[in-house]
Amino acid sequence: MTNIAVVGIGGVGGYFGGLLARSCENKPGVAVHFVARGPHLESIRKHGLLLDSQDGIQVVRPASVTAEIADLPRLDYCLLGVKGYDLAQVLERLKGRIGGSTVILPLLNGVDIFERIRAVVAEGYLHPACVYVGAFIEKPGTVRQRGSPGTIVLGADPGSARENRSILPFLDEAGIRYSWKEDPIAEIWLKYLFIAPFGLVTAASGMTIGELLQSGEQLAAAKDVMGEILALADRKGVKLPSSAIADTLARAANFPSDTRTSFQRDFAVPGKPDERDLFGGSVLRMGREFGIPVPVTAGLLESIARKKPI
Repeated sequence: MTNIAVVGIGGVGGYFGGLLARSCENKPGVAVHFVARGPHLESIRKHGLLLDSQDGIQVVRPASVTAEIADLPRLDYCLLGVKGYDLAQVLERLKGRIGGSTVILPLLNGVDIFERIRAVVAEGYLHPACVYVGAFIEKPGTVRQRGSPGTIVLGADPGSARENRSILPFLDEAGIRYSWKEDPIAEIWLKYLFIAPFGLVTAASGMTIGELLQSGEQLAAAKDVMGEILALADRKGVKLPSSAIADTLARAANFPSDTRTSFQRDFAVPGKPDERDLFGGSVLRMGREFGIPVPVTAGLLESIARKKPI
């Protein structure tokens, strides 16, 4: 039996995991397991996961759905769809389910996700990866996706002597779009160049992406954070195009003007954890490590902390 776990059935995990579970539902010898929690978990148990995507509405029934990682079998494949603030504790619980042959595919934002995972889990084949998808939990048991079909960008584990592409046939059969990159790290940094500055500035200012682009002060802050991130990437030997900032701003301009970033939406909910450490804390730590000043990122984090202490 080939066992695949999708840990974290939020918007991202629910979309990609839903497509994967649908394709494997009647496939002999393959079981897709969901790890979810709360009302979302209970609804999926009773009714299946309702995936409302651009391709239509479908009900997906995984082989099992649980809140307890301890219920999972030994895993052949593990897709991580949790938020950054839950990653370390989830990995601690996953250790006993991951072996040397387990393939791990992270579906998280952040330029240091590979390092964060390896700090806890030494075993398994770990793809550096990032995702592009607009998906969210509309209500318990329902994940809605809109916009372009989701895409996974991934590449080979830099710590492995052998390249392992065994997950790709599963993605193909599920109709999941992906792009295999010889240098996925550059793509991960390019995505971070968008999500971190826009996430931090929209959370600190309360502005939508459209309002930010029209505000001289906030747009300048976002550009300054991009400059700090580019300096860190250069110091780490990550080669990004000279047009990276212009390309990022052009991407932002394609969003509807009333778009709020996912970090901004989480930040607006009282008591809800958010990913400020992933978007800002990582920049501060790398800045200290390399001796590169990152004052604008630091100032935005201070403003965010005043508005909503951790």
